Amino acid sequence: MITHRILLGLLALCSLSFGQECNQQFLENIDFPGTDIMFVYSPDAEHCQMICTQHPTCLFFTFVRPDWTRDTRHFYCYLKSTPTGTPNKQTPLLGVTSGYSLKSCDTSQRPCLPKVYQNTDFLGADYKTFFTADYEECQRACTYDPNCHFFTFINELFTTLNMRYKCHLKFSWPVPRLKVKRFQGVVSGFSHRIPTVDPDCRIKLLPNTHFTVSNVLIMDAASPEHCHAFCSAHLLCAAFSYSSEDFKCYLKTNWDYLPSEAKDGFTSGLPMRFCQPDSRWLQTQFEGVDFLGSDIRFELMDDPDSCQRTCTEDPHCQFYTYLTEDFDSSSRRRRCYVKSTITMPAPPEVAKLDNAVSGFSRRNCGSV
Repeated sequence: MITHRILLGLLALCSLSFGQECNQQFLENIDFPGTDIMFVYSPDAEHCQMICTQHPTCLFFTFVRPDWTRDTRHFYCYLKSTPTGTPNKQTPLLGVTSGYSLKSCDTSQRPCLPKVYQNTDFLGADYKTFFTADYEECQRACTYDPNCHFFTFINELFTTLNMRYKCHLKFSWPVPRLKVKRFQGVVSGFSHRIPTVDPDCRIKLLPNTHFTVSNVLIMDAASPEHCHAFCSAHLLCAAFSYSSEDFKCYLKTNWDYLPSEAKDGFTSGLPMRFCQPDSRWLQTQFEGVDFLGSDIRFELMDDPDSCQRTCTEDPHCQFYTYLTEDFDSSSRRRRCYVKSTITMPAPPEVAKLDNAVSGFSRRNCGSV
């Protein structure tokens, strides 16, 4: 599958400088208490640091290691921020590791994640299972399968006999997900860094058509073409229907039949798996549409075109929203919000599991 390359140029690790020096140091058994933005699962402090680096506002983090004993919060990665850019406090705490975002460092390369994690399960997101002789072969299978982002292998000592030697390949969203809402006085759009024009691979859409089969996922999208990109990137999506009324993208699961009905306001289509479709739709400006959250920063601009150029010139901006002179709050008019969201591989959940080995694809690690 190569279709998800449409938006892969939007995935660069955020490395905006916040006026801090590059600090790659890990602080073992030191906690940065409070000031949490959110928590995600990570297998180790290095991965947690990469997540913090790509999050638009995270400046430092605390990771709860598997040797933590106070409760069951193993593999928790707490993303944190303060107005000053530094932790309010540092306190000794066994079982955690803290550190800083690498936004001020050179993080232009996509992250290589070569490590494997013994007695660790990456739960969920499975799309394919089969048997391999060892975890090395499972990791190679993940690396050479373009749809695989991480894996879990069950070794020969696992208690359940029929699970032994099983390799689970797993999926992570390679395209940015965002919230979309109709709002007067705003204009939104995407970075223009990846224009592709392929007349032999144009997106084919079915207007006023709704596929009536069950959904694997419902998510926000700015346009039918954006919904098409999500469907093409999702391994279980057989087709999609898009509602222009509420910006909902319905990813469909049925591979056996595809009944449809005529329905105003809906556009439907089928994914592309083996070509990179024309992505000029990324140059569309969406008037009266807000891309909510995920702000990196804002600057004052004269018009939406200037905001779009700012986003395109910033290698870490994926999308933007501009507040026009018609925006209801006069103090916020002419603000250009440049935005990004986390797209690096991250398991939905990480847990201890004896005789399980987990890890990531090595596609970004050079020779595999």
